[in-house]
Amino acid sequence: MWYNNRKEILDNFKRGKGLKEKKYTAGDFIIAALCSLTVICLAVSITVWFRPLYYLDMKLLDIPEQSGYSGEICRENYDVLIDYNVIGGSSELEFPDMQISEHGRIHFEEVKRIFIFMQIEALAGIAVLAAVYFRKKRKGWMHLNGFVTAVIAASVLLAVVIDWDWAFETMHSLLFDNDYWLFNPKTDPVIKILPDEFFMHCGIMIIGLTAAFTAGLEALYRRKKKDGKA
Repeated sequence: MWYNNRKEILDNFKRGKGLKEKKYTAGDFIIAALCSLTVICLAVSITVWFRPLYYLDMKLLDIPEQSGYSGEICRENYDVLIDYNVIGGSSELEFPDMQISEHGRIHFEEVKRIFIFMQIEALAGIAVLAAVYFRKKRKGWMHLNGFVTAVIAASVLLAVVIDWDWAFETMHSLLFDNDYWLFNPKTDPVIKILPDEFFMHCGIMIIGLTAAFTAGLEALYRRKKKDGKA
């Protein structure tokens, strides 16, 4: 009898019977990391594509008055900059009304590489995650993504709220190995139409979009879990 009981216990252990089922797999964590990266890249890309944010800030921040350029010039040169930083956009950066220094050109080339990478990752990531969503029954990665992304977004938001200047400088120090982003208005007058407050508004929009996408995925996960499909 003792032998039979022992054998039953061992069999149950091998099958995992009576033990707590593993909630997340290594694959869930990998997919969650990809999802978090995709969500952030998508939020950044949409903010770059969303030109009305700048047009609104032209009025809110009184950019034409502060920069000394007309509203039309501000808008045209900003549009040229955005056209340069999107997939399929201009291959060369030439402002219609402003000069650009060699250091300024190098910096914008570096910025373009980052933005293009994020746009490609966002689009490719969405395709991969869509395939995973429809092919993989387990949806735990969607819940894990919420945790990972929330931590990142909350950290960035906290840094922005506490000290925007420090956060702005730290971001550039991490992304670039030079100080070409420190523009001289005399040699790169485009910086006059790109005030720090505008970049802060971009940061807030990125965090807001990231939070919205994450909340949407979490809501979808809870719905699937309620239906027994997660």
